[in-house]
Amino acid sequence: MALNLDDVARLAKLARLAPSPEQQATLLTQLNGFFEHVEAMRAVDTRGVQPLYTPLSAVQEVSLRLREDAVTESDQRAANQACAPAVEDGLFLVPKVIE
Repeated sequence: MALNLDDVARLAKLARLAPSPEQQATLLTQLNGFFEHVEAMRAVDTRGVQPLYTPLSAVQEVSLRLREDAVTESDQRAANQACAPAVEDGLFLVPKVIE
């Protein structure tokens, strides 16, 4: 997937940036280099490879230190919503901002 200067200009506009033409050329080179790396990674066959939850597990056995999944705090919804300007059925009511 090769980008061109029009793509860079569109991305810059979306990011609210105003790069100079020289900077756009540099960005084009950098972005195309990035996408070359992505394509190289996509080309690697990873079927049958188990995902790692930590990079250390590739070289040594790592035991997970998981805590017991237990409720440790009481329900304080009413106290937390006491200072809210509008609440209904346990939910905060906010003004509509999108039509």
